[in-house]
Amino acid sequence: MNDAAPPEKPHHTGHRARLRARFLEAPSAVPDYEILEMMLFAANPRGDMKTEAKRLLGLFGNSFARLLNADRAALRAAGLTEAQIGPIVLAREAATRLTRADLAEKPILSNWQALLDYVQVAQGEAPVEQFRVLFLDRKNALLKDELQQQGTIDQTPVFPREVVKRALELGASALILVHNHPSGDVKPSRADIEMTKQVRDAAKALGINLHDHVIVGRGRHASLKSMGLI
Repeated sequence: MNDAAPPEKPHHTGHRARLRARFLEAPSAVPDYEILEMMLFAANPRGDMKTEAKRLLGLFGNSFARLLNADRAALRAAGLTEAQIGPIVLAREAATRLTRADLAEKPILSNWQALLDYVQVAQGEAPVEQFRVLFLDRKNALLKDELQQQGTIDQTPVFPREVVKRALELGASALILVHNHPSGDVKPSRADIEMTKQVRDAAKALGINLHDHVIVGRGRHASLKSMGLI
């Protein structure tokens, strides 16, 4: 007769099911590390992902947004496999498309908060500078949203002629420029101001209006138009 006690079950047995149930019951009450933990489940059929999720968040300053916006190279450097990176990229793209869809509901100038929400999600936490142009029609509805350039941690090369050329190709009547400052300091630099004026003047000569240039970074934003710089 074998009186040996049955082996103890791992402490995480049943944890995934309980976590999913809690999430479905009250999604907003689940902390960031548990959201990330669930994202890692698909690539890790077994094992406790809680410790790994907390480790990853720590590497990105305990910022879920910064982790979601990290590029694949940074995620690989953090020790993630391609299978683990996939759900993170998927979540970022889903959030971007959701906020971008709100821009189509009405003209952008009367839907400014939706624009700010979108660009914050799209690039507010990006680790390098990105330059985006929103091309608008005569009613200020969104024609096209394009990421024109991607640069380094503190600069992005922008060519005003290329911006205006693309506007003509699309038949755009107006533009909104957007770029991010990875440092989180959204104060425009002299180069930002000069480039904006060059785009404004080149566009104006062809009957295209530059509505604004918005700088975003880590939940903050600055409007060059509101600052009286254009």
